[in-house]
Amino acid sequence: QVQLVESGGGLVQAGGSLKLSCTASESIFGIAVAWYRQGSGQQREFVAGVTRNEMKNYATSVQGRFTIYRDNVKNAVYLQMNSLKPEDTALYSCNVGHPLNSWGQGIQVTVSS
Repeated sequence: QVQLVESGGGLVQAGGSLKLSCTASESIFGIAVAWYRQGSGQQREFVAGVTRNEMKNYATSVQGRFTIYRDNVKNAVYLQMNSLKPEDTALYSCNVGHPLNSWGQGIQVTVSS
């Protein structure tokens, strides 16, 4: 099973930026990838994704602030997060779709006001 390792989380002040990375143990070329998040006491929600045809889509709450992109050579997907808000605080997880169907372990992002 493909292994996904996330990095880049941490504590940042409101208005700041972070870049999350998710590196896969095998090629993710041609496979949909996405970032999800789960705040404390909340359900996991979709944040951003890249389809197998390289189309990007975003949750309304992050549109214009977050950017998802992938590097198929490095087997990685990134989430650049700008203008962070306290409500962005959550555990962020990357996901790769069919046929790998795998989740990363998650990484904490905390935005202080």
